[in-house]
Amino acid sequence: MRKLLVVLFLAGFLAPLLASSALAGGPPPKDILKGVFTQVDAPSRTATFKKDPSGEILTLTLGADMQPEDIRINKKAMVSLDKHAGEGVIKDISIMFMDMTPGKIIALIVVGLIGGLLSGFIGSGGAFVLTPAMMSLGAPGAVAVASNMCHKFPKAMVGTYKRFKYGQVDIKLAAVMAVTAIIGVQIGIMIQKYILRQWGNAGSNLYVSVIFVIVLVLVGGYVCYDAYKLSKKDDSEDGHQVSGLALRLQKLELPPMMHFKVAKVRISAWITVPVGLATGMLAATIAVGGFIGVPGMIYVVGASAVVASATELGIAFIMGAWGSIQWGLSGLIDIRMTLLILSASLIGVQLGALGTTYVKDYMIKIVMAATMLIVAISRGAMIPGYLADLGWLAPLEHSMASVLDSVSFWALVAALAVAGGIITVAMVIGMMKDKAEKRMETAVSHG
Repeated sequence: MRKLLVVLFLAGFLAPLLASSALAGGPPPKDILKGVFTQVDAPSRTATFKKDPSGEILTLTLGADMQPEDIRINKKAMVSLDKHAGEGVIKDISIMFMDMTPGKIIALIVVGLIGGLLSGFIGSGGAFVLTPAMMSLGAPGAVAVASNMCHKFPKAMVGTYKRFKYGQVDIKLAAVMAVTAIIGVQIGIMIQKYILRQWGNAGSNLYVSVIFVIVLVLVGGYVCYDAYKLSKKDDSEDGHQVSGLALRLQKLELPPMMHFKVAKVRISAWITVPVGLATGMLAATIAVGGFIGVPGMIYVVGASAVVASATELGIAFIMGAWGSIQWGLSGLIDIRMTLLILSASLIGVQLGALGTTYVKDYMIKIVMAATMLIVAISRGAMIPGYLADLGWLAPLEHSMASVLDSVSFWALVAALAVAGGIITVAMVIGMMKDKAEKRMETAVSHG
């Protein structure tokens, strides 16, 4: 068994390592350029572009629908070339790193705090509010995903340690799932880079939003239904009920069989493979692996919500560290956003982890489901605009675009408020009950 695990770890670690130069650190596609514009010549409709990292100077031609004022000088940009219009013709320009204002800095800190609170409470779920929040503030989809993943692993490390002290982390389960999760990260990065190459940042924004909506609605809806059923059955105990699917899978004697002590599960190691793979793929493509990781451990493996959310933090730490290296080699991490979010989320993740010791199992699922479904509305409202940017939908009227932007923004604010409010109230009530029980026990012992 130990030899098999060693082989699996080596395969999961070395295979991506050997492929990393081809996947993330290799040369960028010819029709995608990164660098800065240094000069624009309006009469000739050309612009001088300094390419990263070589410093090569290129003369590019503005596309038919572009105006000279659309180009911002000395701003890090990602340029998509229109290979059908001729050599060096610009198709699309996206500013990679948004301008920082006092308002955006405060917003990122608040989002980081609530995202950390969610991460500590339900696993690495805080990412599903962080990525949309960064996109709403102006970050391109790929940059939001990369920056989110970079902030993720130190936060996940803190959360893992905190919840390990509470006896909630199954280290063995986290290690086994991390093997295939790392491979999933590599596949996810390949998918994201392919989309960038084919359709630029508009395609990446659309892809991230569509995947968010699909996964959020499906997973959030099921978790909401399950939390409702569990709340009806809950009593003075923890209320954990193993799903029928997990019970059937645990009966499969498919070697190697593994026993996870903290999760209180004996199951074939192969059952964890698709869950880990999907977790890694989602983490790399939309920076949210907990969507699949936490529900997968609950409904497929059979762990409780408390153990699953804690163990997912351990997986997120490994995935985040590896993914950050890959995205860093691609030059897509905005370190400013990463540090601002991290500074607040490190506080939030500890508060969230503390909260799990005072609430019942179904409450974690309620928070997860409510936040997922509200964020789905936020991302769904942006899809028509991305379709219009790609030319797959007629251009939106200004009034309609403003309405959709407002819906997206306020839905995101509502998701953050609901998540923070439910966790805070549940934690306060749980702490009050715990203190009351201790006072009663003290009174009885002295009586």
